[in-house]
Amino acid sequence: MNLSRLFSITCQSFCHRHSVICFFRLSFRVWVQSAKQRSNMLKNRKQANREPGCDAEGSDYSKKIEESSKKMATTFSGSSNSVNTSKKESRKELNQNDSNQKEALNLRAKEKRKVKEITPGLNEGELSNPSNGKKRKVEQQTKAAPSRGGDLSESIKKSRLSTATSVEEFNYNKKRVRLLSKTKGIRDNCQGIIYWMSRDQRVQDNWAFLYAQWLALKHKLPLHVCFCLVPKFHDATIRHFDFMLKGLQEVAEECKQLDISFHLLIGFAKDVLPEFVKENNIGSVVTDFSPLRSPLQWVENVRHNLPEDLQFVQLIDWDAAYAKLQVDLKVKEVDWAKPGTAAGLTRMESFIEEQLKYFSTDRNNPNKTALSNMSPWFHFGQISVQRAILEIRKYRNKFKDSVDSYIEEAVVRRELADNFCFYNKQYDKIEGASDWAQKTLKIHSKDQRSHLYTLKQLEDGKTHDPLWNAAQLQMVLEGKMHGFLRMYWAKKILEWTTSPEEALQFSIYLNDRYQLDGKDPNGYVGCMWSICGIHDQGWAERPVFGKIRYMNYNGCKKKFDVGQFERKYNHKKLTKPL
Repeated sequence: MNLSRLFSITCQSFCHRHSVICFFRLSFRVWVQSAKQRSNMLKNRKQANREPGCDAEGSDYSKKIEESSKKMATTFSGSSNSVNTSKKESRKELNQNDSNQKEALNLRAKEKRKVKEITPGLNEGELSNPSNGKKRKVEQQTKAAPSRGGDLSESIKKSRLSTATSVEEFNYNKKRVRLLSKTKGIRDNCQGIIYWMSRDQRVQDNWAFLYAQWLALKHKLPLHVCFCLVPKFHDATIRHFDFMLKGLQEVAEECKQLDISFHLLIGFAKDVLPEFVKENNIGSVVTDFSPLRSPLQWVENVRHNLPEDLQFVQLIDWDAAYAKLQVDLKVKEVDWAKPGTAAGLTRMESFIEEQLKYFSTDRNNPNKTALSNMSPWFHFGQISVQRAILEIRKYRNKFKDSVDSYIEEAVVRRELADNFCFYNKQYDKIEGASDWAQKTLKIHSKDQRSHLYTLKQLEDGKTHDPLWNAAQLQMVLEGKMHGFLRMYWAKKILEWTTSPEEALQFSIYLNDRYQLDGKDPNGYVGCMWSICGIHDQGWAERPVFGKIRYMNYNGCKKKFDVGQFERKYNHKKLTKPL
């Protein structure tokens, strides 16, 4: 089978620069239900005529598949790329076509009834029908705050169940889909659909998963979820692989409960996925989007490679998967961050209840616990940023400044980072910086440095600066570094290394090796901002930095109690040398 015949698509999780603001309005619910739930909800509804699937429909095989598809649970989400309109604008729109005025008013009346049926206090923004432009508007802010006491997960489940009866009736916004193959339809006599899970390692709140399931149900085909595990990935350590694999175990268990098969394929996607497609006669491959070079290359390789035959099994041997890893075991797992969607929701609920109110005032103070610390779950795709925003913005009336600040950091800056990495292929090199930054760094590259440190000295936190050492040790021990100190940390590496190129190389290496959220667009852009002035402007010129923004120890002392942080993280915390 020619792989180019596949209907391969990628669901983009990022917004282009001109539409970043619209991302706030892209609200959704994702619904996963058992076959019994779905059957009961559909029992009393009149069934619309369904679009025929593959040509195999009507055959014995088709009947078998149809029976199988009834067991499949559905993942449902509503999306919208529409904006709110005022009542005045709505009336004006109605008057433009008198013949449709009555129909529109009837539609609005129905919509109001639908809004009342939605569970109170569960704001999910807007839903839209992209095929005909009809909009159903749901109130933007809820009056009642979500319930507390450890039941955020249940609240979200109820919210999803109130959306609709089936994913088959959802008009998926095709603007989220990018076709990668020449074929525009699913070939005849296919026997399955694949969701190739990569960046978004979760079942719920997953646009690509949703679209794959929509295709599977539409064509009455089994859905397979595949994850391709590479034994070694850049500078990733057991700290990263353990967090990822434990999260995937949770995904596999949830898929099992929903009668969806999950496959852990060991090897590069270009080697194992095309053969799985061939073995199982797959008609469509759906994957999620990542702006980084390696994942984008994986997608290209899968399109153009069809390797030798390879046998696959259904059962997953997690111990064997660990045994095949070729990673550094010295950087140990951390205790504070438990992997998986369930643990991520628990952390998010704790942030909302305990830290959110302090976020706007204390987020830049490393001695305060005002941050969400959600980046590991965001990075591994175990929690959707969009879901976090939907929950957090319910508190905007109560903590406006904190909510607005969190959205700016979690959405705006994150989307800017994705866009930068996607459109700038040298996102981790000096050549990826703006012309003014490259010029000023080159002019000052030979300036005298006050101190010069090797990579090993930096890695061990053995510099003359106790604050920098403390930040480095926090990262080594906990797999995280406070956001404010990340900037200071990277800028000092520029000041203490032989060249801007070396500084960028060292900072990215250390970030990717120790940070749980390493190898992420946010990390690359953070280093590029600190060292190369990305998304910044030129400042007063000084030695070494040129016009790159400068930070120093005394400036940090004015912002927070530096001594307190230094005492918390020092070499006595280490039980053995790095």
